[in-house]
Amino acid sequence: MENTVIVIGGGISGMTASGMLALQGMKVTLLEKEAETGGHVARWDRLFPDRKKAAEVLDFAREGMKNVNVVTGAEVTGISWHDKGFTVTSGIMQPASSVPGPESLIANSGSLINEIAAGESNYTARALVLAMGFDLFEARKKEEYGYGIYNNVITSADLEEKFKSGKDILTSEGKIPARIGFVHCVGSRDEKVGNLYCSKVCCVTGVKQAIEMKEMYPSAEVFNFYMDLRMFDRHFEELYYEAQQKWGVSFIRGRLAECAENPDGTIILKTEDTLTGKPLKMTVDLLVLLSGFVPASGTAKIAGMLGLQRGTDGFVNSADSHSMNNLSGIPGVFLTGALKGPISISEAIADARATALLLADYLKSGKP
Repeated sequence: MENTVIVIGGGISGMTASGMLALQGMKVTLLEKEAETGGHVARWDRLFPDRKKAAEVLDFAREGMKNVNVVTGAEVTGISWHDKGFTVTSGIMQPASSVPGPESLIANSGSLINEIAAGESNYTARALVLAMGFDLFEARKKEEYGYGIYNNVITSADLEEKFKSGKDILTSEGKIPARIGFVHCVGSRDEKVGNLYCSKVCCVTGVKQAIEMKEMYPSAEVFNFYMDLRMFDRHFEELYYEAQQKWGVSFIRGRLAECAENPDGTIILKTEDTLTGKPLKMTVDLLVLLSGFVPASGTAKIAGMLGLQRGTDGFVNSADSHSMNNLSGIPGVFLTGALKGPISISEAIADARATALLLADYLKSGKP
């Protein structure tokens, strides 16, 4: 057990950390609750700011995981620790489609639960890496925006999957959208839903996707409704300028108040242009909601098993946000990626590499 590690979570952070640890000679087991690794990145098409294919990033991460024992469909059901390290119990999951009686699997959102437990397995290691990542805010909670009610209201994740399909992006009526709206900060910086924090990458995602819609349909009018534009990283501001100067994307400062549906399926928007102080009413063919980050569904459960502290936002607190951001405060338990809060893919990769280096040092010295 001297060089054994369990990584919980198979998104880009967990994959990167696993690969780095394996390259250093560690025996790594990665537990992923879904049927495949890749997390959210596996469902995305092109990444900001350079519009690199998401599949290329995943291929690079998977290339480094050749010596990692990957267990998919593994939902963590228990964690215990002892003198030699940790034992993680996971339920081996089956696709819901293989289980009779799907009516019993209907979730509150109206969608089928993807997996159910079929058995359990135990894995033992000297150290743990927690990399559970994040979930996207459930846009249905913002009923005034009409997601799940109006056919031509979709989320940024839905749009990304449409980009990835390679097919034309059409309205529910099968028409090319002549006017498209993007709504920023859906589920972020919103006291009503209890999320006061900024999700960090929604602004640049909206800018990237607005450009992609103009690339697909140059004659379309594209509008971004925002509170504040936070172009925080290198080349993000240039992407914002490109959207305006090259593609003619319009940016309107003001939070969307509500929307309604016309008989023809178009969406009526009501907002205020806070720069001019004037109310604004507009009709669009397609409305895209930029959903923010929330803690992954299993975060509270796993944090509770280990006695880890979470912030008021629900994300896991590290031992120190400056000097010990990858340490949990529990010897042998390391943190990486978006379980600590919103983070970009490039930051997640760098964070995972840092975690791997600290963990390797821990296994050599026995000290965090």
